[in-house]
Amino acid sequence: MTPKPPPWRPPAWANAPLAVLAGLAAALAHPPFGILPGLLAYGAMMRLADADAAPRPLRSAFFRGWLAGLGYFTLCVWWVVEAFLVDAATYGWMAPFALLFMASGLALFWGAAFWLYRLAKPRGIGRVVVFAGVLSLIEWLRGHVLTGFPWDLPGESWRAGGAVSQAAAVMGVYGLTWLTVAIGAAPAVLLDPAPRWRRGAALATAAVALAGLAGFGADRLARAPASTGPRPMIRVVQADIDQKEKWRPENLDLIVDAYVRLTTAPGRSRPDVVIWPEGALPAVINDLLAPDSPYLHRLTAALQPGQTLLLGANRAGAGPQGRAQYFNSLVAIRRDEVGLRVTGVYDKHRLVPFGEFMPAGDLAGRIGLRSLVHMPDDFTAGPEPRPISPEGVPQAQPLICYEALFPGFTSQAARRAGSRPEWIVNVSNDAWFGATSGPLQHLNLASYRAIEEGLPIVRATPTGVSAVIDAYGRTAPGARLSMGENGFIDAQLPYRLKATLYSRTGEAIFASMLLVSASILGATRLFRRDS
Repeated sequence: MTPKPPPWRPPAWANAPLAVLAGLAAALAHPPFGILPGLLAYGAMMRLADADAAPRPLRSAFFRGWLAGLGYFTLCVWWVVEAFLVDAATYGWMAPFALLFMASGLALFWGAAFWLYRLAKPRGIGRVVVFAGVLSLIEWLRGHVLTGFPWDLPGESWRAGGAVSQAAAVMGVYGLTWLTVAIGAAPAVLLDPAPRWRRGAALATAAVALAGLAGFGADRLARAPASTGPRPMIRVVQADIDQKEKWRPENLDLIVDAYVRLTTAPGRSRPDVVIWPEGALPAVINDLLAPDSPYLHRLTAALQPGQTLLLGANRAGAGPQGRAQYFNSLVAIRRDEVGLRVTGVYDKHRLVPFGEFMPAGDLAGRIGLRSLVHMPDDFTAGPEPRPISPEGVPQAQPLICYEALFPGFTSQAARRAGSRPEWIVNVSNDAWFGATSGPLQHLNLASYRAIEEGLPIVRATPTGVSAVIDAYGRTAPGARLSMGENGFIDAQLPYRLKATLYSRTGEAIFASMLLVSASILGATRLFRRDS
């Protein structure tokens, strides 16, 4: 009998550049690129993790994983340099170091995934599921360690609102990450020396899984109920104020005028709720609403009696020993016959490290570093989030910028409050990202929160992308303002759906997937020991 030839392997010197290329290819699968064949790169990563590298296979596997992560995260988060170029004279020199620090730090998670996978030594066709389990577990850790940064999880490669993305309503994006990695890695077994029928079975299973995801999602979208009955009218204002111009003191009058003009412009009908984005006005809201403020009458004139403004604002408060504290807040302001009243406040709970606060702040201050906020001090984190119920506004869960990245944030807040909100209001300052892929990616990630929760999202940004998103993650027709557009969106608030399985059970299904990976690993190791 003629022995089977060994599987093809690249030369050892090629492993490092192939790892980087695999990471870049996987990143290209994400919107706005949307090159979904890039998901096959997960198969290349699995084979790179399998490759022998004497005398230190674990160290070599870690290095390859780190290189794959470096390629992936460099392309996914390159927009971070734009934040440092807003005030280039002060922070511009940090831009390349910030990207290197961020991408290489996040890549450590993928290095750990390759190391753990190699330590487990899975063999055979079943190692596809083991690889998916290890990488998705590490991605879950990336979303939770320290403050967490779940930007561009592999499961979010699919365009939100499309058929495959609907699976997030059942298993969340961590579960969808497990399936996405397994499906992407499965074709790599065609290079294995295993019998042809086993390799074919693995590929067929992946194809059936992908078809099942697409079929489930298409059926879910086809069954979407038609919107009937009156709904609150929402106006989202996008004034397209460049971040470089926003914090110049002489521009405050022009910025206020821009938002007021768009708020009072004639539209489809009188809006019940007007939304301005995160940090819309470059001033502390306490000062703007003070009785002697020259801006109070202009803000009052922007609203008609009975209207409510949901305004992303910087807010001052008193901290311990009377020390001033600053919050990144969503403030609900209602106009009545007398004037303006604050009817609700939400203070951002999850703050951006280095952007809104400086870790080890005292030490960082002594060596001349500080966060990027244009405030006398770092922001203070707000209390544990809960929905808000301003007068005249359906109960809403605010998500301020970064908070829209976190699966389960809204359902956890609802459980604390004992009531499920009608919608999610997401205010964000994506002007920091400039004209990069960042705002488009952020829109896609935020839209996954709508799918997971079965709740519509109304998203307001200063320079784009603002949108009204239904509970299936789809942007309503005509309800989107792209980057660089100045204008407003008038749209009825979409209906919420019944609570999704994911919003009720959290990560339980994802945990069961990890158990499947662990069980297959245990079974293959037991089989090897007995054979």
